[in-house]
Amino acid sequence: MTGVSEPGAPPLPRPDTLAASPRLFKNPVLDKLSRVHWTFPLVYLVPIVLLLWESAREFSPAALVACGLLGYAIWTLSEYLVHRYMFHWEFPGAIGANIHFLIHGIHHAHPSDPLRLVMPPLMSAPIVALAWAVISLVFGAPLKFPVMAGFLMGYVIYDELHYHLHNRQPRTRIGAWLRWAHMVHHFRNPERGFGISAPYWDYVFGTAHNRVEKPDASAL
Repeated sequence: MTGVSEPGAPPLPRPDTLAASPRLFKNPVLDKLSRVHWTFPLVYLVPIVLLLWESAREFSPAALVACGLLGYAIWTLSEYLVHRYMFHWEFPGAIGANIHFLIHGIHHAHPSDPLRLVMPPLMSAPIVALAWAVISLVFGAPLKFPVMAGFLMGYVIYDELHYHLHNRQPRTRIGAWLRWAHMVHHFRNPERGFGISAPYWDYVFGTAHNRVEKPDASAL
């Protein structure tokens, strides 16, 4: 990102502003917990393996794959809905504005902050706990084990992909397209392109980008 925009378009933020990592909390422990290395989501591979190990006792390989894919599909839909309706919800008042900034606004203000591109434990742990409670209630044992494994795998893929879309040059056509769609969401139209790892939900719900909404070439 060079900070040079297209003629007639608003000037793009400076690269150092995009990569800034401002303090969020006065408490140093809380502020430290708001930042996390991009490898952190990989810790969830441990419960994924344990869930699959437990599932293998009850399900055939084909059934295990089918249940895992169901859990993955649940994650992708959750990713879209949470990004669209919670992360981009404008909470009323000054307190609401602060809540929005903490949840997601800071990412749009400083999208290249390398330590705030994957969800820190303050966010991911409650989401995982809530997902486990809901999946356990809806599916029960033993079905909840492979479904939760697929859900967690979807989360890990999402977080790692999100980091790499911001920090790595894509080497495939799919990677380039995913990066294009996400950069348009950041720098041209934040009201579209809510599916990051699963952009097909944008086509289902009518929020896909128009192809003419190309970002500044330097954004890619």
